Amino acid sequence: MLRIHFSDGDLERTQVAERVDPLWEMVFSWLRLTELDSGLLLQPWLRDIRRNGDRQVITSGVRMLSVLAPLGPYFPDFLTPPEGAQGLGSALAAIRSTPRHRLREEFGRLEDVRPVPEWTRPLAAGDGESLLELSEALTRYHRAVVEPYTELIEEAVETDRVHRNGLACTVEGLLRGMWPLMNWRAPVLEVQYAYDRDLHLGGRGLRLVPSYFCRRTPVAFADPGLPPTVVYPLHHDWTWQRQLASGRREQGALAALLGNTRSAVLAAVGAGATTTELAERLGASPSSVSRHTTVLREAGLLTTERQGLSVLHQRTLLGSALLGKN
Repeated sequence: MLRIHFSDGDLERTQVAERVDPLWEMVFSWLRLTELDSGLLLQPWLRDIRRNGDRQVITSGVRMLSVLAPLGPYFPDFLTPPEGAQGLGSALAAIRSTPRHRLREEFGRLEDVRPVPEWTRPLAAGDGESLLELSEALTRYHRAVVEPYTELIEEAVETDRVHRNGLACTVEGLLRGMWPLMNWRAPVLEVQYAYDRDLHLGGRGLRLVPSYFCRRTPVAFADPGLPPTVVYPLHHDWTWQRQLASGRREQGALAALLGNTRSAVLAAVGAGATTTELAERLGASPSSVSRHTTVLREAGLLTTERQGLSVLHQRTLLGSALLGKN
């Protein structure tokens, strides 16, 4: 459990980030690329990466990030600088200018929890050329894994931010709305976390950062002296609800062709959805949704793939073209 202690002025200085943080997305993306169960909603991204991505760049990037940002109790904060709020260029510039004393300290802490390979030694010493090479490698990885999906990621992040701000009239309402990821017990925000720690804001406020590739539990900076930040997994379903609302405004002719319900099912699929998810989005029974997806699949508008006990529906190129999504 991470306990975040609020004091005077902290609520007024708490907000949800307005844009994607590219370094956090890169850190989380390598985990999604390597885990056995990355979630059904990320399957379209995974398949596209594996079919069309630059395999050499992706493999090299995953190996690098698995060392610098390993799954576990700690990875160095310098890899996800607060300057990521201003975009990739600012974040990479901050990495290149990381003070040597901080690199030594953070790599030393990393080595306390797991062995690090020899190639990290120049980085830990603050070697300028090594930091430049790291910046260039991160740029190549971002270009291969994150950049092609910028529109999808930005829309999901913006939808999460707008939805949370819209549901809450006050900052305390915003914090209460973070349940079940976080639990607001004024003046403490309890966050599901990998280990037990306390963070005192001391008037600095809190920056909440929605992340497309983060899953399960939020993540915070290890160094309490850095700007207080919690990166959390965004609510993917809100994106599909927004797409569905938008799609309904454009479906007059399509509804005449397919019928209102089937055109709504086709729109609600978004980037991929299970039968249960479609039923929840449309307020229909799973059996009814299943009948409609069968018809859409036989018409060549959907594909269906089994994932364990569930099935994932995706629009075909023809299905997307009918919705004007191509």
